[in-house]
Amino acid sequence: MESVGSDTEGQGSPEEPSVVLTPGSESRIDLWQQTGSFPYPELQVFPPPQTQEYTKNELRLIHHLSSISNDLLLRGTSHLTVWAHKMPKFLSIASSHPYVMHALLSFSANHLAWAHSATETRNLYLHHGSIALRGLHEAIGNFSRANADSVLAASLLLLWQATDCWSSLRAGIQSVLAAMQSWKHESLFVEYIAQEDLLTAAFRLRRRSSSVDPTKKGAILQNAAFAMQTLRATLVGHELELHYINQLLVYVQQLQGLGPIQTPEQQFNHLYQLRKWLFWVPISLLQRPGGQGPAMLTLAHFYAVALTLEPLFPDLGSFFCSATALSPLEAIIAVTDGMQSEHTAEIASLMQFPRHAAYSYRTHAMQIHQAALQQQQPFLGVNPDTLNYASIGNLSPAFAPSTPHYSSTQPTSAPASYLEVPSHPSFTSGTQAWGLPSPSLSAQSPSSSAQLYSTQEENMYGYIGGFVQPMAVWT
Repeated sequence: MESVGSDTEGQGSPEEPSVVLTPGSESRIDLWQQTGSFPYPELQVFPPPQTQEYTKNELRLIHHLSSISNDLLLRGTSHLTVWAHKMPKFLSIASSHPYVMHALLSFSANHLAWAHSATETRNLYLHHGSIALRGLHEAIGNFSRANADSVLAASLLLLWQATDCWSSLRAGIQSVLAAMQSWKHESLFVEYIAQEDLLTAAFRLRRRSSSVDPTKKGAILQNAAFAMQTLRATLVGHELELHYINQLLVYVQQLQGLGPIQTPEQQFNHLYQLRKWLFWVPISLLQRPGGQGPAMLTLAHFYAVALTLEPLFPDLGSFFCSATALSPLEAIIAVTDGMQSEHTAEIASLMQFPRHAAYSYRTHAMQIHQAALQQQQPFLGVNPDTLNYASIGNLSPAFAPSTPHYSSTQPTSAPASYLEVPSHPSFTSGTQAWGLPSPSLSAQSPSSSAQLYSTQEENMYGYIGGFVQPMAVWT
């Protein structure tokens, strides 16, 4: 296998499975190789990836994320997702930092694996993720103002995919953000840092209870279930939206039937499915031609559920799931507020639950933020002068999750969705601390690591692929 920059120099050349894209995508990649011109100038990626530095498979993975981001940008819906609008910045940084590119390639393979339930593509996710993690550790050892954005970019991309080292990756990001406070206005991620300062730091100051009162938990879940049942009645004829809202409703109903969720491991397992939906479902719904009304209503309820469930998972904090949902939900609210059609009143009624969730979440965060300012408390608890990530370790050793077992009845005929926490570790397997692979961890070839991807209940949530025939939708 050809290398991606210097990170893989000296490694073997394992056989890797071919990534299969559409003929149109293959043609654009061929033209990209011939001309050297990045196929999506609208993304304003600078510097763009240079084709001679990557294998054909790697170019396919780069193209996959680029085409999604470009498509949603042209539709004006990239800001309705968690990550699509950030992709041009990731690509710009990755073009100059190989370990960031490996993190991006891993993220791309992760999405393809989910969309097509492809074990071979999941092996690519592991392969590139393990290289990215090792490169990130090396970059941390030379952390500076110059490479802060690249460290943050790789950390985010890996954090979004991690299943067994999540808390220590999160601790590393906190340290990066603490160190960047004096020059955060120079960062490509200045908006993200500002949101992080307000939300995650504010919630971290709150003294979290170990569990939520059963009455409050019941009310939270009942309100969410009622809102989805109301929306479901309006989605007749919109197959994909109805499929996903049914999945979300079943998920909430399962939580209603569970006892107290006490340990960090239990919380991780139960929230992992929702977290993965937030990354991938918006892409499936927003890429189709036609009006986006039902898609936006469906996504608004996904994001709103993430916000309202945050108190049920106190050991994970807001960053694991809920904080990532606020911005796209507020963007959907802004879009639906501007809709003028015969459905305006119906849209306003269906958006009551998402609107209340967003308002309550942001208002509470701002109140805590203001109280902290008055008390002159610091918002980032990690010492910015000590960036010894290797000493942070995994702050919650319980985050070595196993797949949760539910007693619900779910269709088993649909293809595997890879929504569950893998029963074996992900690319972070073997790490002793934040970003630090053990000495025995070498770059694993896709073919040698297939056994790491088996899941125990892959059919629990069936997946309807992201590339479906267009259907009539209202605007």
